[in-house]
Amino acid sequence: MKHEDEVDRIIADWTRARPDLDLAPLAIFSRLWRVTKHLDRARAHAFERSGLASWEFDVLAVLRRGGEPFKQSPKVLVQQTMVSSGTMTNRIDRMVERDLVRRLTDPNDGRGVLVEMTPHGLTLVDAAMTRLSDAEERLLGGLARSERERLSVLLRRLALSVDRFEPVTGPITLPQTD
Repeated sequence: MKHEDEVDRIIADWTRARPDLDLAPLAIFSRLWRVTKHLDRARAHAFERSGLASWEFDVLAVLRRGGEPFKQSPKVLVQQTMVSSGTMTNRIDRMVERDLVRRLTDPNDGRGVLVEMTPHGLTLVDAAMTRLSDAEERLLGGLARSERERLSVLLRRLALSVDRFEPVTGPITLPQTD
């Protein structure tokens, strides 16, 4: 018995409309996009139930993963969350107001700053991570352990391949047709 998903139907339509195109990439990236939509919803729900916005979780997760004393430089936070330094400054300001983090003077550089997670931030990020782990486990429920491992290896290879490219900025120029 063949199991088709929405992407199979989309690919079939495009194959009829544009038989000249190789649609294998569309089949992969459309499925990744659909999975991402489900994951985004599950993550937002897990974070909301824990009292955090997704971006707050991202910052707190970097601090938590780094281990005690849960301090990092803003530069590390920028690199690991993939946002601009201006965005990070704004996020830290808002998180300080919510008592999730605090700014400290870097003892190794009197001009530098470290961001430290507060006990309140630790409680919320741990709750959010537990809920996220449970939600992601439910999303993967249809895959056997061996399938999950194989998928992880393939996605790592894809991520390494994709990470080589700079994000597209500005208008995309399409080739001219005669």
